[in-house]
Amino acid sequence: MNEKQARKYRNVLERLYAMYNRRGLVGTDPLEFVYRYSDPRDMEIVGLLSADLAYGRVAQIQKSLTDLLGRMGDSPHEFVSNFDSRKRAKLIDFKHRFTTGDDISDLLSLLQTVLQRHGSIEEFFMTFYDPDEPNIVGTLGRFCDCLCEMHAKQHDGNVGRGIKYLLAGPSAGGASKRLNLFLRWMVRKDAVDPGLWTSIDQAKLIVPLDVHMGRLCRILGLCDSKTASLKTAVRITDAFAEIEPKDPVKYDFALSRVGIVDGCDGSRRPECDVCELMTLCTH
Repeated sequence: MNEKQARKYRNVLERLYAMYNRRGLVGTDPLEFVYRYSDPRDMEIVGLLSADLAYGRVAQIQKSLTDLLGRMGDSPHEFVSNFDSRKRAKLIDFKHRFTTGDDISDLLSLLQTVLQRHGSIEEFFMTFYDPDEPNIVGTLGRFCDCLCEMHAKQHDGNVGRGIKYLLAGPSAGGASKRLNLFLRWMVRKDAVDPGLWTSIDQAKLIVPLDVHMGRLCRILGLCDSKTASLKTAVRITDAFAEIEPKDPVKYDFALSRVGIVDGCDGSRRPECDVCELMTLCTH
């Protein structure tokens, strides 16, 4: 992409950002649950849980998170810090699609150890961070692998499918969409993203890639792959880095509103005539 092309994309995406990247539009996003808390310690934990359960229909995600956080009481941080068999029992019949209460309890047990040893998820994550690496992929991989190893030590060397799904990092073979979404929330700071973590360069983030974002990026000519893989996510992020080098995932929330909320599927519709992306659309 040459500078002229990058400038064209930047101008269009900045208009889209101004239109959609507003706190008032977070209501349909699982990020809304993070903003229900004011203590950063609670927000960090709720962020991970909200991102982890961000699969399936929007209404179901909201219902499940309302249920889960209601069981955890006023302070999720306190709930995790004092996690025990009685608190596990509170979650026993929780279910979100194929994530069970036991899966969540296993994750919270790991987070309890993290908090005891490091004080926060951020401090634990930073033990794997290498600022010289080109992006966050390696750090995220080491973070997830370490948590899975911790779980295995507690379960006779076994890592169940449920915890593998909740900690589906780069080594799992997918795009790690939900965990990259969590990192976007934690690292970026603007009207939408809370930016609770301050030690990581936002230029290292990877676009949280799902089918909606993948399709939209193909429509915009930013990638040609139909596979929602980590490789594709990195390629898309690299394309955005040519447009906005210091903040390649800046436009993620705004674009997701077009793909998810506005229902863009690449087909020609009357709404296309007023879409900010029309001048970039290849369909």
